[in-house]
Amino acid sequence: MSGLLLVHAHPDDESIATGGTIAHYRRRGVPVTVVTCTLGEEGEVIGEQWAQLAGDQADQLGGYRIGELTRALAELDAGPPRFLGGAGRWRDSGMTGTVADPRPLEPLHPRAFADSGDAAVDALVQVLLEVRPQVVVGYDPRGGYGHPDHVRAHRITMAALDAAKEQGWDTPKAYWTVTDAAVLRLHTEALARRTVDQLPGALPPGWRLPAVGDLACVPSESVTTTIDVSDALAAKRAALRAHATQVSVAPSGREFALSNNIAQPVLPEEHFVLVRGRRGPVGADGREHDLFAGLGPGID
Repeated sequence: MSGLLLVHAHPDDESIATGGTIAHYRRRGVPVTVVTCTLGEEGEVIGEQWAQLAGDQADQLGGYRIGELTRALAELDAGPPRFLGGAGRWRDSGMTGTVADPRPLEPLHPRAFADSGDAAVDALVQVLLEVRPQVVVGYDPRGGYGHPDHVRAHRITMAALDAAKEQGWDTPKAYWTVTDAAVLRLHTEALARRTVDQLPGALPPGWRLPAVGDLACVPSESVTTTIDVSDALAAKRAALRAHATQVSVAPSGREFALSNNIAQPVLPEEHFVLVRGRRGPVGADGREHDLFAGLGPGID
């Protein structure tokens, strides 16, 4: 059996949600496999340079984002991209028709990942049987912030874990990637103070502070596991910068923003909820501090 496997919906999700964790474990020699479910063809492009690649124009963004993902994974030392079912098998479903983007729902593309059915589950099962990971990381039932592809990625991950067990591989531990609301609040409040006082690291021009509900997070009491990724922040920032069509990183490196220009802190820790397997040893805070806790000798 081999290391850590993460299931993400689009290129850049791996760096935004779990880039620190990926780099943290790679620095310790743990094998890491990142499975990406779509090419992110419907992403909103930042700036003019690549704007005409977008899905409603030249529709070449997905191919370009393969290159961005390749560079980001190299910064994290996580190997080449691995796309569910092969590159281009399923397409980014877009955000329309959701709370986050209430524009009228357009007909789904014939290859839309949100409508991928059992085939996507079967494809992930094959990866699980091949890699035989000790730990799998996916999304929570809301997909973090409600994107249809994130919700779908959650569903196929949980279904594939069950199906793989029936076919001979029972993954010892599985987690959902989340953000601790209390930690997020501390860092956004610090950014607000720096901005008001015009201190170094203030909000970049054109960006805005997040309002309540802008950034996906979960109550602190629901978090079971915290990974200190402070040793891997340089790699995470480099990976975020590699996704230049989708992500801007502040000059300070403390925050990043998507096309909406809402500042999001680059946190020194990443958070998870254990959903399958036995909880390992915990620290004084009552949380695990290793995704592999309880599976054998520690990695530190």
